[in-house]
Formats: sequence, C-alpha cells, structure tokens
Amino acid sequence: MIKADERREEIADYVIKLGQVRIDDLVEHFGVSRMTIHRHIDRLAQQGVLRKLHGAVTVQPSGLYESAFRYRVTVNRAEKDALARAALDYVEAGQVVMLDDSSTANAVAALLLDVKPLTVITNSVATASLLINVDELDFICLGGQYHGTYNAYIGIVCENAVAQLRANVLICSASAITGTTAFIQDPNVVRVKQAMMAASAKRILLIDHAKFDRIALHVFDDLTSFDVVLATEGLGDARAQALERAGVKLRIVKTKAS
Repeated sequence: MIKADERREEIADYVIKLGQVRIDDLVEHFGVSRMTIHRHIDRLAQQGVLRKLHGAVTVQPSGLYESAFRYRVTVNRAEKDALARAALDYVEAGQVVMLDDSSTANAVAALLLDVKPLTVITNSVATASLLINVDELDFICLGGQYHGTYNAYIGIVCENAVAQLRANVLICSASAITGTTAFIQDPNVVRVKQAMMAASAKRILLIDHAKFDRIALHVFDDLTSFDVVLATEGLGDARAQALERAGVKLRIVKTKAS
C-alpha cells in the first residue's frame, strides 16, 4: 500500500511535469477519491509546492515559496548551470567548500569533480548523492532533521554541526531579493544558511535575475555581506549599477557564451 507521503510525491511530480492539472484528472489518474486528492493537495499547498485553483492545481511559482527540490532543479536550468560554472572561479584544489541545500549550489557540485582534491560540506541530500565515494574528495554531510520539501537536513542539530566546522568558501543561493536584502521563506533554512555564513571565510551568492524584486518571509542577509554576488545577465544595467553603488560586489554572468 502506498504511504501518504509517497502519494503526495507522486502527485507533486505529476503536476510539476504538466504544469497544471484538473482535480478530476488527478482523481482519475491516481485512482483515489476526490477527498483524498484534496487532502494531498492541501498539504502540498501548505508546503508551498503546489497552488490550488478552482477545480485545478498548478505548481507554485511565487517567490514566496521556492521549495520542492525537483521543481527547483528544473526551473531556469541554463541560468543555474551558468552560475555554477562561474562559481568555479572561486574554488581551488585543496580547499574546504561548503554548499547549501539550494538547487543552484547542487549544480555546482558535479563541477567540483574537476577541481579535486577538495573537502566538501553540505546539508543537501541531492548533493551528497553526487559526491559520496569520490576519489580525492573528502565529503562531510551535515546531519539533522531531514526535510523532504528541501531534500536536506535542517534544524538545531545541523546548525550545531556547522558551527564546529570552518570552510574556505561557501556557495549558496536565496529565494528572493528586494533591494539589497536576500530572503528565504523557511526560518529553519535561514538559520542553517546563516550558520554557514559564519563558518566560512569567503561567501559566494549565486542568484538568478528572476529572483530580484521578489520577497520571501525571512531575511537571510544583506548582499553586501557576500564577497561576491553572481547574478545572471537579465538583471539589467540600471539595477546592477544601483547594487554596485550600494556596495554590493556584483558580477554579471552570461547564460550563454558570446
């Protein structure tokens, strides 16, 4: 018998794949009652994965929520890959590199295999699956309470583990940017990211231009706290100049090679 969380994952994957699905189609596709479908959708909506409409459900694209790891990985993939390539400029063999649970940092993980030897620290399960048992790579997976929405470990145990470590470089992302402030929706995720900031000598923020002029619930940090902010080229000249005047160390990353 399929467990409730497994069924919710199947529903989320199905809606994410199609973009928008009618409730009646979900009932027919999964062969369960309308009440069961509504119960699963309500839970996924609470988690910020899906959005309920009248008679239908769609993925949640709002900057208020950037959860559902599978969904995040597929969104703006070209931008994530370009940011990941640019991030390698700040990584050297022999360093200790910390990666947060973002899908953007996950795109960096596979590229680190070309920079060995390294020590890599992360709370991301997806990143862990890429980096375990790799020659010349010492891997540390931060424990804690597993959160399926982010496919990562968070919570006080994870925060305490981070506090006992030191990294040369942190590579991370954020859910939204307003002005010069980076935001994250979940306060537990914020605390882990802030602990990572405190434990790292150099802090690199990777941010897709589409996340600017959006908000999430909790303040992560000011952009001036990062040694460099890598942003994709859709940011625009006016906004880029305003950020630089505010003291942000900004680098624009082209999505495609010119």
